[in-house]
Amino acid sequence: MDRRSSWLKGVLDLLVLATLVRGESYGYEIAKTLADSGFGRIRGGTLYPVLNRLEESGLVVAEFRAAEKGPGRRYYRITGAGRTTLKEQADLWLEFDSSVRSVLNQGGMA
Repeated sequence: MDRRSSWLKGVLDLLVLATLVRGESYGYEIAKTLADSGFGRIRGGTLYPVLNRLEESGLVVAEFRAAEKGPGRRYYRITGAGRTTLKEQADLWLEFDSSVRSVLNQGGMA
């Protein structure tokens, strides 16, 4: 059983925030960055609810921009609260990762 999609859902908010630290971006570009980082294809039906939730929580702000050619895009930018949350959650994730690695190492898996 491949559990990676379940793991990804649990950490996707954190990954999106981390992606936005590099600068503002739009949904397709965020998904492409994550895919290029080894997380596979992240569909809009998964990504956009995360972006909406982050926006409603005040962790990102969004701005719609019309394009000269093609459809407009919503650009997302991390807020100060988003940076604080990212730092806190990243620290917790790294602690969790360390605990998982410790147990796996004890079981001879790594």
